[in-house]
Amino acid sequence: MTDQSAYHVPAGGLPPQTALTTDRATFTEAYAVIPARTLSDITASYLPAWTQTRLWVLARPLSGFAETFSQYVVEVSPGGGSDAPETDPGAEAVLFVVGGTLVLTIDGAEHEIAPGGYAYLPPGAAWTLHNRGTATGAFHWIRKRYQWVDGLDVPEAFVTREQDVTPIDMPGTDGVWSTTRFVDTADLRHDMHVNIVTFEPGGAIPFPETHVMEHGLYVLEGKAVYLLNRDWIEVEAGDFMWLRAFCPQACYAGGPGRFRYLLYKDVNRHVGL
Repeated sequence: MTDQSAYHVPAGGLPPQTALTTDRATFTEAYAVIPARTLSDITASYLPAWTQTRLWVLARPLSGFAETFSQYVVEVSPGGGSDAPETDPGAEAVLFVVGGTLVLTIDGAEHEIAPGGYAYLPPGAAWTLHNRGTATGAFHWIRKRYQWVDGLDVPEAFVTREQDVTPIDMPGTDGVWSTTRFVDTADLRHDMHVNIVTFEPGGAIPFPETHVMEHGLYVLEGKAVYLLNRDWIEVEAGDFMWLRAFCPQACYAGGPGRFRYLLYKDVNRHVGL
């Protein structure tokens, strides 16, 4: 069972005037790194139809870079939320809760979701989200324009918890590299996967993965050295890595604790020509 307290939760605020300006923030033609401290008060955004809520936009479609998804970290204060959260009827979404307790309503059915809670919302779903508790809630909101295919039904909405999903060990790794998959990889109705990847100390991606999928990687726990294109970069809990298609990537988790991240990728569809 995963320790719920391990999920990194952004704190906002502002670095003191005595802090060094130099940081690991990087934006290149192949990848971007948004360090945890970038999620400060002055970089927060707000949305219509949401009350007592702010968010940090980590990724949005950019021509010539990553074009398939957006990713937010959302902070909902007690009493806050929305009865009309999504304005795009073609957008599907995954919500992953990292702090507090939130009430998600889908087609009239209520679900109380705490840290580790995961929800898939198909395009056109009727949903609301509210914080009825006394503590601030925080969740990741990953959105993608769904790609319909003749003969394939749209996936149904579902709610689960990371704690109830058994991680799958990557072949030949003796359990030091595993993936928590919330959707069956053989279910071609889904055109995106949002998983959690876990490395125990010493675990590694032992070759530079180079593939068509775009990625958003938010570090939930721990630290590691990550290869992005030609650069080895140290990353830690709260950092976000944003990769365009075919950006080489690998990593080494040196410890002392495990290294875990929330991973988005686009899958299961023809390449548009």
